[in-house]
Amino acid sequence: MNYSLDAYAQPLTVAQAIHLLRRTTFGPAQNHISAFTGISAGLAIQTLIDNIDLNPTPQPIDLNTTLTPNPSVGQPYVGLPYEGIRSSDFRNYLRNWWIGLMAAQTNNPSLAEKLTMFWQNHFVTEAPDVSDHRAIYRYFSLIRTSILGNFRDFVYNITQDPAMLKYLNGHDNEKTKPNENYARELQELFVVGAKDFAGNNNYTENDVKAAARVLTGWQYDFFGKAGSTGVISKFVSSRHDTTNKQFSTKYPDPVNPTLGTVITGRSVPPVGYATEGDAELDDLLTMLFRHPETPKFICRKIYRFFVNPNVTQDIETNVIIPLANLFKSQDPVTGRTFEIKPVIKKLLMSQHFYDEENIGSIVKAPSELIIGTFQFFGFSTPVITPGDLNSIAIYKGYTDYIYARMNEMQMSIFAQPTVFGYDAYYQPGLSRNWINATMIGLRNKFGDAMITGLNQTFSGTGTGVTPYKAKIDFLAWVDKPTTAAPNYYDASDPVSIIDLLTKNLFATGLNSNQKNFLIDTIFMQNEARNIWTNNWNMYKTATPANLASRAASVRGRLENVMKYLFRMAEYQIF
Repeated sequence: MNYSLDAYAQPLTVAQAIHLLRRTTFGPAQNHISAFTGISAGLAIQTLIDNIDLNPTPQPIDLNTTLTPNPSVGQPYVGLPYEGIRSSDFRNYLRNWWIGLMAAQTNNPSLAEKLTMFWQNHFVTEAPDVSDHRAIYRYFSLIRTSILGNFRDFVYNITQDPAMLKYLNGHDNEKTKPNENYARELQELFVVGAKDFAGNNNYTENDVKAAARVLTGWQYDFFGKAGSTGVISKFVSSRHDTTNKQFSTKYPDPVNPTLGTVITGRSVPPVGYATEGDAELDDLLTMLFRHPETPKFICRKIYRFFVNPNVTQDIETNVIIPLANLFKSQDPVTGRTFEIKPVIKKLLMSQHFYDEENIGSIVKAPSELIIGTFQFFGFSTPVITPGDLNSIAIYKGYTDYIYARMNEMQMSIFAQPTVFGYDAYYQPGLSRNWINATMIGLRNKFGDAMITGLNQTFSGTGTGVTPYKAKIDFLAWVDKPTTAAPNYYDASDPVSIIDLLTKNLFATGLNSNQKNFLIDTIFMQNEARNIWTNNWNMYKTATPANLASRAASVRGRLENVMKYLFRMAEYQIF
């Protein structure tokens, strides 16, 4: 394996362009593949960054076209006065909105949604527990605007975020009864990591207790309050523990490393701080970010998400540690440490990223399987036309369908099973946890539905509305041969058919035995190959009277082989 973090210097091949796009988006469309083939890795990454819209418009809108009256239908709602009866609907529409953003990258692919997914699964909150849709939107907006920013600022802001204060009980953390929930996750999951690469503990239980005391006094307000237009966080001095907080030698004192760090308790705000809570939080983060495992823990997690779940000792030594050194070094642009963007660029531009052992090394998450399939086969996200209820209903049906398939495959948006996130991103085996006997059945069912179109027609509310049909017409896909090289293929030749149907479909190539099996056993069903040639020619020369039957004959073989291709292990990895 090539472990070099030096920039990959050659123009990207088709396979490398697809590899990059699959890892940085939820799957490329055909025009993305063409646009990224032949350009440099540096230009490709810069394009994916330049295309990021940190504050996408429109904002989430009310998608209820059946409620009467509903004056807010089709309108942004996150700033409206709170109505408890509608908060559940509005939480659901946040899901629709984000799924729409994931899928709507037909023209300008960017890193935005994949990075947002990564960080949302890092700083987990669960919408059912947070409840108030405004808090969820505020939390999501914080994550999205921070995806390539300064990580220390990110942690500072997420610590005070109202959704996080509710989800991990920060609101209940006060000097007379400290709540250790957030203090534990801040160290174990968000910043330092529970253990180093060798398995040694990075902090102690007393460090959790001390950090909880540092964080006493932070609360949220206006959650679920009728008529209010937003939620806030605040610091309540009377609830704060003003005594000194002693930490273990896992966090050595910078002056005397034989002693643990002490964070000085405050009863009044020091100069330059709005509250004493801000000052002690700043001290706490300074200590956490001084820990030698912090940059390695974060870089290791980024690596496992974007490159390869399996971090060997060689990868730790040659990739993770150099990335961590870059992460904690002073950035020449901002003058600050712990900038996220340089790490992402370095990793995704590297020779190591494009090493063949990293291609096809990750099992597709449900989001990558479902949205990636829609993207690859040319389905664009339905567009909402202002004031048009039919377009709203079609958009809602489309995004509801994607959510339902992701949810049944154990990837519920804004509702991870635990604070650790989705199992496949932290459990032993990592991405393989997306696969089990039940999930394989559901993945196969989804692939079949893309071929049959079953339950994938999304209609508006009025009459005479053209429905949106999510069904791949493989006869139309194949029946468009061109005589121009290099795209020429002979649709009457079974070999050409399999080459066409598998082109760019898999992360890894097929060997000759696999191709022959697909041709003779799956496509031809053990009949002579010239039978397809005869059937195809009869379809192409059919009269109007028998065109339908001839088309059905060739379409049936195409759909049969595609059902098999969607079931192959090669389609489940990227």
